[in-house]
Amino acid sequence: MEKSSIIEPGPGVAAGLRDLFKYLNLKTASAGLVAAIFGCSGPALIVMGGANKAGLSNGQTVAWLFAIYFLGGLISIFLALRYKQPVTGAYSIPGAALVAGSLATFSFDQAVGAFIMAGVIVFLLGISGLIGRVMRWLPMPIVMAMIAGALIRFATGAVSALGTAPVIAGATIVAFFFSMRFVKAIPPVLAAFVVGLIVAFATGSVGGGSAEISFVMPEFTTPSFTIDAFLAISVPLALLVIGAENAQATGVLMAEGYRPPINMMTIISGIGGIAAGFLGGHNANIAGPMTAICSSEQAGEDKEGRYAATVVNGILFGAFGLVAGAAVPVVMSLPRALIGTVAGLAMIGVLLAAFQNAFGKSLGNQTGAFVALAVAMSNISLFGISAPFWALVAGVFASFLVDAERSTPEVAKVSDTV
Repeated sequence: MEKSSIIEPGPGVAAGLRDLFKYLNLKTASAGLVAAIFGCSGPALIVMGGANKAGLSNGQTVAWLFAIYFLGGLISIFLALRYKQPVTGAYSIPGAALVAGSLATFSFDQAVGAFIMAGVIVFLLGISGLIGRVMRWLPMPIVMAMIAGALIRFATGAVSALGTAPVIAGATIVAFFFSMRFVKAIPPVLAAFVVGLIVAFATGSVGGGSAEISFVMPEFTTPSFTIDAFLAISVPLALLVIGAENAQATGVLMAEGYRPPINMMTIISGIGGIAAGFLGGHNANIAGPMTAICSSEQAGEDKEGRYAATVVNGILFGAFGLVAGAAVPVVMSLPRALIGTVAGLAMIGVLLAAFQNAFGKSLGNQTGAFVALAVAMSNISLFGISAPFWALVAGVFASFLVDAERSTPEVAKVSDTV
């Protein structure tokens, strides 16, 4: 890539489409399915809960879901095909929690205006190339430690599920490792999901979820722009998109050996934020956890073909957005323990790579990496900004003060990788 280029070149959508069916197989399809189920289940409850507390109409709630899921799906399909990388789109889950809390103070039309302004901030940062330069400067061990700390909760969530639903979670975990060892023809994550689903049906655990909305037409809201909403919603939401979701996805892709198009990922997240805002949604951007699932070894041994998992995920995500009112109750009927366990198992490979790249003996920045790991694992939130962003800040600060090998070797390595 030329140094002067802001938007990274890629093979192109035509090349991605041409090779898609060569890489579309049981493994890529199952990884895309698992990522979609993960994104369409628990996170949707945050949006629905926030909408309910704010007193939004059913149509406004459906419009919110349509905006983030349909546009998130389009982001997945476009970036995956253009770059032939598993860059997966969705929306900011902590951003949804931030917005849900802010609706107690701001009217929804003010929030919608703030969504649009947040998208503008992200877009401007992307088109300036600033985010790409920052990510290239960050030491690799600190980025990888942030990824490990941010995603470790999914692995521990799979273990915690044993306490809440031991039969379902236990059967899912056993099926995963049994398939990994003895049944090479079936992707372990698919085997785990199918076995867990069968056990859930057998134990009567399917059907407990519920939703308070029905299939209605989206109701769009005219935005209102205020300074207060800009400061309280737009700025924190933009930082969450960049410092949490995009940073996680970038680190995950680096850990798996890809060269992520950082500037393009930021620009698209900005465009997604603006478009979603006009439709009544808080942001459509790159997704950290779902990128982790689609880029993991569960999507196939051939890294070049894992982008097909993201395409599958994007199609399912977009379809969910189109029929959100009717689809939510179906997805909500799946046991949370099953979804959490499968998601945790799917991230094992990414977590192993992140820990190896963070704490390898030959690497510097070890103190900074450990601080980044601890902060990311803490799940702390300051000024409305979640832990992954503060993990990078704290890790760099600690490394600058303490680590003797903090600078040139690692910075150069990250620059060459991106």
